[in-house]
Amino acid sequence: MSILHSLILGKGEPLLILHGFFGMGDNWKTLANKFAENYQVHVIDQRNHGRSFHSEDFTFDLLVEDIIDYLEYHDLVTVNFLGHSMGGKVAMLFAITYPHLVHKLIVADIAPRYYPPHHQFILEALHAVDFSKVKSRDEVDDIFKKYISEFRIRQFLLKNVYRKTKEQLAYRFNLKSLSINVEEVGDGLPPFSQFEGETLFLKGENSGYISHDDEVLIKTHFPNSRIVIITNAGHWLHAENASDFYQNIFDFLKI
Repeated sequence: MSILHSLILGKGEPLLILHGFFGMGDNWKTLANKFAENYQVHVIDQRNHGRSFHSEDFTFDLLVEDIIDYLEYHDLVTVNFLGHSMGGKVAMLFAITYPHLVHKLIVADIAPRYYPPHHQFILEALHAVDFSKVKSRDEVDDIFKKYISEFRIRQFLLKNVYRKTKEQLAYRFNLKSLSINVEEVGDGLPPFSQFEGETLFLKGENSGYISHDDEVLIKTHFPNSRIVIITNAGHWLHAENASDFYQNIFDFLKI
């Protein structure tokens, strides 16, 4: 049994942080350090991401079972979840599958519905890099620029570029598996599934990931939930308005 890689900080009630597609726990280090002043924070790399194991198989059901294995390995009984985007979907599915293991649930900028594939331009950029030819992150970024105009997205992806050897750069994520299984990331929650525990949805003011129409679906799956808008932020709300993002979660958890 392979156990997910994580960074564990602080002491107290466990708070598990789950990153989004192509992300990794390192993206959350600054916020994790703040949460660690009051909680035991587990910043997790999900399968095929960061420093966790690679696998050909990649579904939300498997990602949930990875978390079950992680909880058993670390002897965790009841936890709080904070999941962003893909990580939010994993956290939601975990909560409806194993509600007795979840104290409070926080979902950042994702709804429980199906999303059509929308990562094609990112996949094109990632596949355009030939690591037998490029020798620096700047060269990788020059290739990314042909496909991705937004600086923040390029920087987010570049965090995954590391030195596999002294001479060889590589991606930390498993690009092959994530490309093959990209449609899995769009899956919605099973119909009629519910988590009755306390749930907080955080929506970026400038993001289209949670629409007005999604609010009814959210209440159907999560009857004890509320939606808070993080101003001056898009899909990367935890980076674009970290102070409001943190404060809303802190207030929600301490009640």
